[in-house]
Amino acid sequence: MRKPIDRRPARRHLLPLTLAAAVMVMGTTTGFAANNAYCDWEMKNHSIDEPLCGLKGNAENGRKLAIARKKGNCLACHAMPIPEHDFHGTIAPPLNGVGARLKEGELRARLVDIKQLNPMSLMPSFYKHPDKLHRVAKKFQGKTVLTAQEIEDIVAYLKTLTD
Repeated sequence: MRKPIDRRPARRHLLPLTLAAAVMVMGTTTGFAANNAYCDWEMKNHSIDEPLCGLKGNAENGRKLAIARKKGNCLACHAMPIPEHDFHGTIAPPLNGVGARLKEGELRARLVDIKQLNPMSLMPSFYKHPDKLHRVAKKFQGKTVLTAQEIEDIVAYLKTLTD
């Protein structure tokens, strides 16, 4: 039996335009982080007080990153007030109320390079200078685990966890 002919108009030409528009929107909202440019930071007194690259975080995006298995994946190790997910890790401290316990700069320092605060930590340093990473797969060489914007988004989300 022959397959029926699809007489709908082809829409393949719309895909490149849609992708271009998405890249333009993402580029305008994420600034430096759109191309994963690295910005220097300074830790003093267990804190990185200045936002990375001068970026402002978005708590809603930060929550999504905290849940995302391929990015932040905070739930793998931490219990969090995210009831729609059944599995929460237990090998790291719960993050309930962390926004009331730690200042923004202290949260940022833990995400950026936890090893400076606790060399024995199992948590990865999400924004360590790419040249200081060891044994990195080729496709990840020269990149941070998270972008500056993603760090700032997660910090913004963690600051909302005050109970």
